[in-house]
Amino acid sequence: MRKLLLMATLFTAIVSVQAGGLLTNTNQSVHFLRNPARDASTEIDAVYTNPAGLSWLPDGFHITLNNQSAFQTRTITSTFAGFAYNEGNNGSATKTFKGEASAPLIPSLEMAYKKDRFTYSLGFAVSGGGGKATFNKGLPSFEAPVSMIPAGLTAMGVPTTQYSLESYMEGKQFIYGIQMNGTYKFTDNFSGALGLRLNIVSSSYEGYLRNIQINPVHPALNPTGAMMSANTFFSNAAAAAQGAANSLQPIVNGGYGSYTMAQLVSAGVLTSAQVAQLGQGLGKDVSTMQASQVQTAYNTSAAKNTATANATADKELDCTQTGWGVTPIIGVNYHYNNLNIGVKYEFKTSLNVENDTKVNSTGNPLYDDGVNTPNDIPAYLAIGAEYKIFKALKVSAGYHHFFDSEAKMSEGKQKYINGGINEYLLGAEYKINEKFLVSAGGQITRTGVTDDYQKDMSFSLNSYSIGFGGAMNVTKKLRVNIAYFFTNYSKWTKEVSANENYYGTGAAGTDVYDRTNKVFGIGVDYSF
Repeated sequence: MRKLLLMATLFTAIVSVQAGGLLTNTNQSVHFLRNPARDASTEIDAVYTNPAGLSWLPDGFHITLNNQSAFQTRTITSTFAGFAYNEGNNGSATKTFKGEASAPLIPSLEMAYKKDRFTYSLGFAVSGGGGKATFNKGLPSFEAPVSMIPAGLTAMGVPTTQYSLESYMEGKQFIYGIQMNGTYKFTDNFSGALGLRLNIVSSSYEGYLRNIQINPVHPALNPTGAMMSANTFFSNAAAAAQGAANSLQPIVNGGYGSYTMAQLVSAGVLTSAQVAQLGQGLGKDVSTMQASQVQTAYNTSAAKNTATANATADKELDCTQTGWGVTPIIGVNYHYNNLNIGVKYEFKTSLNVENDTKVNSTGNPLYDDGVNTPNDIPAYLAIGAEYKIFKALKVSAGYHHFFDSEAKMSEGKQKYINGGINEYLLGAEYKINEKFLVSAGGQITRTGVTDDYQKDMSFSLNSYSIGFGGAMNVTKKLRVNIAYFFTNYSKWTKEVSANENYYGTGAAGTDVYDRTNKVFGIGVDYSF
């Protein structure tokens, strides 16, 4: 019997509920949420968005403290012939797998001290990841191989019409970033900045695939065709096959291994009923087969059933990953009258994460304890401009490029990215009076991934995002920011042919990927 189950190996998903590249969060303050085009900012959020722009802060201390609450869904609608056998899928070959990600607390802190031409700044934020995704019914990569069991058994003469399973996946990742910058104002119009960010990775992946049930109709192993443990069925089948092989050993030892079953009946060594029973166990007429051939067939059947029994046993993963890396940052800013232009480049961060694994019965060595996996943070270029049309109205624009294809990723996924992600941003801010202002903006994201990159726990979609909100000056030194930000994604349909091997099944299948994303934020700015 061919291997019917491949334990899914996609626990390495990066769970991201924020804006930015595959491993980068760019919305590190509420200022971004209410207007994403912040790449030429000269306010306190420039600690992250435009460090060189801090030169245009007033002298003194400046601080912003923020919290964001992000909520996301990830939906994979899969069409695969085997899913029609699922006990609870009503004969449909299409099944929806939904993951929910939530991060109610995503704090960030940025502070700066400016004196004359020098500015020193420090920031703390969740610079990557930032959430948890839970798939309470697992993933198509978990279930598709299991769904092949009924058709495989039926083709072998063991009618089977249903299966069921318990499947679960939870993944979470946080990359905590501590950033330090030094900014110097060279002239009244031009400034530069150098910075470093320490990135600390904390991830965990928990999941299981267990209690696989099937309803084979087998005269000896399950005559009623009731639902039973797949592991038990294949274990019993292996034991029965091994017993049959062992029963032929005395005949082989007696020198009759080259005799056919019919000849053994004629010689009185076996009865016709015994030969018929041996044939029934293999699902074919064995009368013309030699005794040694029948024994070999049963030994092979025992080995294959043992392998399938092991594959259908409960699988579990409990793995945490940690690592760290340093990102060098450079930036420049040009300011002239009502125009401000900022440019920032973050170098690639070489990063490996190491497993601390409590349980790994998946058979995948990638999650064994102590294994290191590449998890580079790609280089990132941000260019922005801000223009004050008149005293109350300011408009802004920006461009981001993430060099994802040059960053090492788990299982070499960077090979399936054409260049990287591009983002285009526009925004505006209107000052109603000395106390209130409102702002809004948008971001268009064009992913550079290819079809080969897309998998059920690691997919990237084109999207557009809109953020809006406002700020209130409580006092001359204290301001409160509040905002809402949401993203609409374009669905991605991936069709896999039988030759392309849908999740190791050797059959064709289709996945449709979709997401939703909503973020609420509130923060305070204080200067003294």
